[in-house]
Amino acid sequence: MDEKTLQFYSSNAQAYADREISSRHARIDRFLGLLAPGAKILELGCGAGVDTAAMLARGFDVRPTDGSAEMAAVASQRIGRPVETLLFGDLDEVEAYDAVWANACLLHVPRDQLAKVLALIWRALKRSGFFYASYKAGEVDGRDTLNRYYNYPSPDWLRATYTQAGMWSSLAIETGEVKGFDDKQASMLFVVARKEAGARRP
Repeated sequence: MDEKTLQFYSSNAQAYADREISSRHARIDRFLGLLAPGAKILELGCGAGVDTAAMLARGFDVRPTDGSAEMAAVASQRIGRPVETLLFGDLDEVEAYDAVWANACLLHVPRDQLAKVLALIWRALKRSGFFYASYKAGEVDGRDTLNRYYNYPSPDWLRATYTQAGMWSSLAIETGEVKGFDDKQASMLFVVARKEAGARRP
């Protein structure tokens, strides 16, 4: 992950945690509706732990992680349990999870590294497992006014990158608008993919 972006979240962990975001409730509810009761979920970039709390309240077996130790500590306080510090590239499990939830975090992965990270996620999913991620839409990567790096993908580029990373039985991309930490509206891509049932381990 981009070092300047990671440092931003480490320095602003509490301010980020104090934000209340309700716009994604429908998306997480819809995603959880795809899963069996008690399914095992890996959460990447859990931030302040808001989504973690929602998943735990629904009875799911959640492993929350974040790349920032400071953010992980804030999330741990919210949910009352340890939250691991994990960088995307350090994910090394094989067919361990029924689902992966990565809200507004993979959008910070440098373009030339995203396929590799998606491949690690693909490998960590069980066969027929579900994977959610969201990205800020665009055509060329760059930084926002807070100096955070974004890969800013187009739908076509994103589809090609997912296809490069692994075999999916389905891959749906929806669009929408979200107000970010910088108080600016951003066009978003919301991706739900399902690992192919017959996919072999790499």
